[in-house]
Order: sequence, then structure tokens, then C-alpha cells
Amino acid sequence: MSDTFQNGGTNSTTQTYTASVTVNPSSSNTLTNTKSGQLLFTPPAANTVYVYGNLTNAGIVSYIPSTVGSGNTFYLGSGSSNTLNNTGSITYNQSNATSGSSVYLQYGTINNSSSGSITLESAGASTISAPYVVNLTNEGNIRVLDTSGSGMTSNWGNGTGTFNNTGSFSVDDSAGSSGSTTNLNFKQIANSGSVSFSVPAASTIITQVGSGGFANTGNWSITSKGNGAGNIQIQGGSSSYTNNGTINVTDANLIIANALTGSGGTVNLTNNANLTLQGTNTGSGQTFNFSSANNTLNVSNGATFKGIIRGFSQGDQLDLNVTGTATYNKTTGILTITGSSNTYSYDVGKGYTGTFSDSTGGVVTYKGTTPCYLSGSMIRTPDGEKAVEDISVGDTLMSWDNAANSDVTKSVVWVGSKSVVANPSLPIDLAGYPVRILKNALADGIPYQDLLVTAEHCMFLDGKFVPTRMLVNGRSIFYDTSMVRFDVFHIETEEHAVLTANGARSESFLNTENHGLSRRNGKIVSINAHRIPTWDDASAPLDVSREFVEPLFHKIESRAGIGECTTQSHQPILTNDPDLHLLTDTGTVIYQARKGDDRVMFMVPTGVRQVRIVSNSGRPSDVIGPFVDDRRELGVLVGDITLFESNETRNITSHLDNVDLAGWNNIEDGHMRWTTGNAVLPLGERQPNSVAILALQIRAAGPYIVTTPRPQDKMLLTA
Repeated sequence: MSDTFQNGGTNSTTQTYTASVTVNPSSSNTLTNTKSGQLLFTPPAANTVYVYGNLTNAGIVSYIPSTVGSGNTFYLGSGSSNTLNNTGSITYNQSNATSGSSVYLQYGTINNSSSGSITLESAGASTISAPYVVNLTNEGNIRVLDTSGSGMTSNWGNGTGTFNNTGSFSVDDSAGSSGSTTNLNFKQIANSGSVSFSVPAASTIITQVGSGGFANTGNWSITSKGNGAGNIQIQGGSSSYTNNGTINVTDANLIIANALTGSGGTVNLTNNANLTLQGTNTGSGQTFNFSSANNTLNVSNGATFKGIIRGFSQGDQLDLNVTGTATYNKTTGILTITGSSNTYSYDVGKGYTGTFSDSTGGVVTYKGTTPCYLSGSMIRTPDGEKAVEDISVGDTLMSWDNAANSDVTKSVVWVGSKSVVANPSLPIDLAGYPVRILKNALADGIPYQDLLVTAEHCMFLDGKFVPTRMLVNGRSIFYDTSMVRFDVFHIETEEHAVLTANGARSESFLNTENHGLSRRNGKIVSINAHRIPTWDDASAPLDVSREFVEPLFHKIESRAGIGECTTQSHQPILTNDPDLHLLTDTGTVIYQARKGDDRVMFMVPTGVRQVRIVSNSGRPSDVIGPFVDDRRELGVLVGDITLFESNETRNITSHLDNVDLAGWNNIEDGHMRWTTGNAVLPLGERQPNSVAILALQIRAAGPYIVTTPRPQDKMLLTA
């Protein structure tokens, strides 16, 4: 069919074009397609359709090639002087193309109303762009999709106007085999709807703004199939970017070039996401939520960071570019990094049961596990018991109300599962083995049969929650190392609950750390899904203090003796001998020359400028008992260090001045510090041809678990 709209005009009927065609050839004319009008383009593959000039569409404009083959070309509009007003449907669909299509919306102004839909779908490394658009207003749905190929190109905007989105705008090249390129280039971007990008690894997504800035009060989402390489940024302008909505980063690297501020903003990092925040005083009014594992928040100026951080799980990192010793307070939820001259505090949330590493090179890493049940655990419901693996969203469970001292019911809002593989190379409480609580371990009939839970799963005892790892006695409660691979199951209720499993009370899932680490077996329906809870939201308090846990531990341990439980793990042999010696960079061992009071003396050969303080080491949770919630590796507690050489006496303070010094724990009371058992100690400049005496003040040492004796054939140097 030939074009019947040589000078624009109005269409209210169905017009079908089965070959290449140019419609409305003049750029100055306007073609109006009414609500009853249909412009249907069905040429074979490898053909071109032009619809020039202005377009006002309330009906249907559709381009679907009639055959499979090379990509077609579709031009809508003639350039920046043209306008598209769309209240109807505009569709291009060549998802079976064998090579990339080319679709161009060549308008300076695009207005897509709330009833308007623009869907552009192709395959094979297509180009789908609106390169001339100055002002893009979207209240409806704009969707760009490429279903295969080596990466799509999609460019929107010429950098001079405004992108105002209150509807849905999405670019999806997630099926691409390699990196795609997407650019939004506007003077101002304001989003109160939904903007999403889903791309393959090594993609480029540049959101460029000018003096008008970037403001998000809706949802802005970026998802990548891998965070390697690529260039994904929000950049441009000189002012802070505003986020009063939600920014989602999933398995992608995103750089936000200016400070991100606002009120009530949320930034979600999920599944290996890496977010870099540049600018000073960034994060004000923002909550950064970690979900799944191995996410990184990189703050270029961590000293001025103002954000709130929630949801740490195993392997998550904070790169604050602030070095120092990390101290976490479970009660206040504050992570403090103490440097050589400054102290910085960050709100990371209450109740983490894992550990935060010291900030080495500016990076803090979290290590922890997620509490849950193993399969076969029988959960009490109003209708009897039900296996944990069979529980579904919407089920009703029995819960103990600690305040009312009575049973209540709670609805399940989320269930999840996860496969676990233990790592025998780690300490047993961190290796991932399940904890087996034997029948009758806690009381007669509690549990009524063996109960298997993860180490961080909390039992409800004497009105409080206690992590199971703190109750392990090696007899009635022990790590079951026979189980290397297993599935675990989580149950989240509308409010945190005290559930009964195999007759023993313990916690439901409290998402203080991580939802996404697990497969979801149902939809989250909690009205509080936008906020990660803390232990303040728990149905009972968490108590990991020695004063509370140790009596419980010994009470349970004494029951194991009465019940004549078989010992599953032997009590370690302890020693108070630190086996303290020095090690030079060349591998020479220097043993102590003499000892007086709390000072240990070593004779250091000439030319040695650095030594390692080597000793036995142990964790208080191992050598004292699991009821001590201190899992630091402690060697010896070093106070003053003095070097005597020739006629000079010099105090060495590098272990107190350099918070990043390898092999040291946090500084205590400002004048002493535990080693980890292998601590670097720089000695500074030495006198030529001179033997020095190094005096270490040892404030505390031991006990330690006896392992393999040290070799006795090392050379003892006394000169």
C-alpha cells in the first residue's frame, strides 16, 4: 500500500503497509492517528519504514516484520523540530531478527501520557535511540528490549532539556552476550516513577545531567549480569544529587559522581553490587541496605559520610577510605573506626552477631552467618506440628508472647532456603557446620528429639535470646561435622516471634542482616519490607553477655553429665606459655634473652630494622568458653616497647600510632594492644654495627590451646 498521507492529515481507519514506505514525507507536517486509527507496518525483514514530521497518536502504530531475517529500520520523526504526542500504543517488534534492528525516535519533544505505551523490541545488537530529544515527558510506559546479540545501543537526549518521568521507563538488554551502551543525556532529570536498566556484564550506562541536576523520588534500578568491567555512572552538574525515593543496584558497579543527599532515601545493594559515592557529606538522609552477599559500598570521602547502613551479611564490605581499628557496639548499632588522630562513627544497625574487621587500607569486611533451621525441624502450629520445609507464606504458627507470658499466633510473611557447604579450614564456629542440640539437652523433653540449627540461630532461654554457638559444650550441644552439605530454611513472621521447634523455643527469622541470601519460597508481604529491622524489633532481647550466658552454659553442661551424653569433642589442653619470640625478615628466629617482671628482653642483631612478634594465640571463645562473645585471635598484650642501643634509649610507639600495622588487634586504653600472634614491629633507624636490646612490656598472655610443639632446632641468638 502506498502512503495516503503525503501532507500529514488524520487517520481513523486501519492502514496496512506490507513493503518499505515513507509516510508523511515532510518534516513540517503533522500526522494525527485517532483512537480508532491503526497504522500497521508488516514488510519483510531488512526493510525500512519512515514516518516523518510530527505525530499525534491516540490509536495504534505497529511495525512487525512479516518474515525472519536481518534487522529492519524504523524512523519516527525528522529531527529536533518535531514533536511526538502519544496517548495510544507505539510498537516495534522484531525479536526474531538475525541481526540488529535500528529504531530511531527523531523528535525534539516526546510526550507520552499516562495511557501511552511505547514498546520497542528487537534482537541481535540493535540500536534503539531518541538522539534528538530535548524534553522527554513520560507518564505512561516506555520499554526498550533487546533479546540477544552482542550488546544494544540506546541513547536518549541531547543534553539541553529535561527528562521528567512519572511513569515507567525501562531498557532491558539482560539477554545480551556482551556489554551494551545506554546513555541518558539531559540538563535535568526528575524521576518520580520507575526507571530501570538491565544489562549484561561490561556494559556502559551513563546518566548525564547538567545544571538542572538529578532528583529521584521514585525507583531507579540498575541490574547487571556481572559486575566485572563496565562503566555505569550518574554524573554531571555541580550540585548534590537528591534521592528521596529508592535506588537499586544489583550485581553491578555504579559510580555516583556527586554527593547523594535527600530525606528518607533508600539505596539497596544486592548480590555482588558495588556502589561508589563521590563528593563530600554524601549519604545524608539515605539508608544503604545490603542484601545477598559480597556487596561493597565505596565512599570516597568516608570521613564526611552521613548515611545509615543496614543488612550486612557474609563478605559485605565498607570501603570508607578511613583506616583504623573497628569497634562495633551491638547495643547502639554504632561502628567506630579509631585512627591515629581521628575517630569516625557510622550507624550500621543493632544486633549483628558476626564480626567487623579492622579498616585495613580503608576497607571494613563483615563476616557472619544467617540464623535458620535445618530440614526436619518440626514447627508448632495451631493444628499440630509441620516440617519447616513444608511451611508456606500465609501459614499460621504458634508463638510465645514473652511480655504476656502466653501463646499467640503469628502469620508467615516470607520463607526462604539456602544450600550450605561447610568450610573446614575456618574455625569450627565460623566454618558453617550445623549445631546439633540433642534430645533433652535443655530440659526434660526439650527438645523432644534432636534439633539442628545454624550456629547463629538464637534459642529462647530465661526470657532472652542466646546464639546457639555460645551454648556448645561438645556433649549435648555440638557442631555436627558429619554434615558438610545441607539445606537451611528461614521463616519470617509478621512480627518477630518465639517459635517452638522440636519442643524447644527459638527465634523466627529477623532480617537484621540479609533477606536475599536465600531462595525465596514465597512473596514478601510484610508492610515493613522497606525497613530492615533491628534487635529492637525482636520479640525478646538478645543477650550475649558473659554474666547472662555462662550460668546457662554450665546448667546445660551439667545436664549432659547427668544424661551421660557421649563426648563429641574433647576439651582442649591449655597452656599459659606464649612461646614468645621474634622473627626477622630473613626468617631468623630470636628467642628471649632474659625476663624481668613484665618485661621480656631480646637481643637484636645489627641491621635489623623490623621484626615480627610471634607467639601462640587463641580466641577467648575457645580458651575460656563459648559463653564469652569474643572471637578475636589474641597473642600477647603489649604495652611499652623500648630499644636500647649504644648510648641511646628509644621508645617505640609504632604499634600504638599505626592502626593499620599488620598483625595487631584494636588499641586498648590508648597504651596497649593485643597482637594476633604474628605482629609486625618496625624498629626504625639503627646504629651501624650495633647490637640492640629490645624490651617488650607484656601486660597479659594466654591461655592458649596446645597444638603441635614448636621445632626445637631453631637457632637461638643471644648476640
